[in-house]
Amino acid sequence: MNTTVNLAGVELKNPVMTASGTFGSGEEYSEFVDLNRLGAVVTKGVANVPWPGNPTPRIAETYGGMMNAIGLQNPGIDVFCERDIPFLKKFDTKIIVNVCGKSTEEYCEVVERLADEPVDMLEINISCPNVKEGGIAFGQNPKAVEDITREVKKYAKQPVIMKLSPNVTDITETAKAAEAGGADVLSLINTLTGMKIDIHRQTFAIANKTGGLSGPAVKPVAVRMVYQVANAVKVPIIGMGGISTYEDAVEFILAGASAVSVGTANFFNPAATMEIVEGIEKYMERYHFENIQDMTGIVK
Repeated sequence: MNTTVNLAGVELKNPVMTASGTFGSGEEYSEFVDLNRLGAVVTKGVANVPWPGNPTPRIAETYGGMMNAIGLQNPGIDVFCERDIPFLKKFDTKIIVNVCGKSTEEYCEVVERLADEPVDMLEINISCPNVKEGGIAFGQNPKAVEDITREVKKYAKQPVIMKLSPNVTDITETAKAAEAGGADVLSLINTLTGMKIDIHRQTFAIANKTGGLSGPAVKPVAVRMVYQVANAVKVPIIGMGGISTYEDAVEFILAGASAVSVGTANFFNPAATMEIVEGIEKYMERYHFENIQDMTGIVK
């Protein structure tokens, strides 16, 4: 039985990774999770300069999930390269850096800076608000998705993963645009825009008013979108959105994902990723799958 997966020439020992923003850069979880057992660690979003993030409160629990409006708070690329990459290099796992920015130039600056760093792949978070376009996220406009993908690819030495926003009418349009721009891999879904109101304080539960909804509540939407995209593009897909058990992960793989990311589950079960790795192996044994590729996208 072989659990390895190949994403654009990068071989992962298994298809399980962490979702950006839910695992820091691995250090705070390393007491609970054996990072050597993961296919990859995906870091929190990194920008060209430190970002303070949004005002608090910026997290709220919801039925079957959570909402966050952290605002991509991060220490900036300099601290990241000095502190976080050396820590992750101690482990036998692939390093995927999530990149954010407020303009195409900012994304490219970070990507160029990472070109000579020992990281394996870049995940471009196009759910950031595009300042020059009045704050609409890059990922909501197919033309913007194609343009930013093409620009980032000019500077990237590592394979590029474009992380798609589900807050669109037709996710296959943005997926095809990213593929046309040269994306090596697609990851989806990012969070769904949501709102929660505190009825006792009669105000918004999150200072930002809206936040990104994640967790088990979004999984059926995520599985549907992964299935649609898998049948619309030829590049590999990393599926995510409400994965908390191996059954959830297998569902995404059967729908067409080559690999999966675990996010919100890390908060309520720090061992979730390791349990999912083991569960996938047992599932493969039970149903006689020789490798992950034999399972990928077989439900049509």
